[in-house]
Amino acid sequence: MTARGRVKTATTAAPAFGRSLFIPPVPLCFVMPYDPAQVYQPEADTFLLLLAAKAEVKPGDRVLEVGTGSGRIAAALVQDCDVVATDINPHAVFCAREKGLDVVRSDLCSGLRGTFDLVIFNPPYLPTQPEERINDWLEYALDGGVTGRVVIGRFADAVSGVLAPKGRILLLVSSLTGLSEVQALFTGHGFTAEVARQQTVEDEELYVLRIAPKQD
Repeated sequence: MTARGRVKTATTAAPAFGRSLFIPPVPLCFVMPYDPAQVYQPEADTFLLLLAAKAEVKPGDRVLEVGTGSGRIAAALVQDCDVVATDINPHAVFCAREKGLDVVRSDLCSGLRGTFDLVIFNPPYLPTQPEERINDWLEYALDGGVTGRVVIGRFADAVSGVLAPKGRILLLVSSLTGLSEVQALFTGHGFTAEVARQQTVEDEELYVLRIAPKQD
């Protein structure tokens, strides 16, 4: 058991989560029943990232939360600043919109216009073998690929496109994912990546990285 609270035991193969995916448009005549069990609910990692976000956010910031899940973090910040959230999971999008949030169904930050002063992301970080994948929407919040860093790597590639010149990123990572390896992903893209908060949860260490463009 990890801070994410789901044991990876299933053998049913699922789509290659964490890779570039084409999600076909849902026909207008089709209505998917909302299933709250398919939404990642707040856990220790959520609350650690929320503490870091409350300490980091500044009045007037334009904030983007990638992979908002239940919307718990975005909802806590929306009273003090302009917040936009994304999630690829339609159940999560519905859940967050029910909280009155501005939510876009999107793969990471694709399709967004403009830039943000603060980008927050609690990514799927569990190292997952192909045979461990579970074919449901909740898996998008959990499956980080074989290394646990597949989605984080894609985020590192893309986030500069939505980050303001002096913007900051808060990223939740785990000892299961490899702290130094994640830091190296971002330093390779011209960022600094320092630990802002840390918490031990059972046999797992959680970290919030504060990531910002290197200043000349």
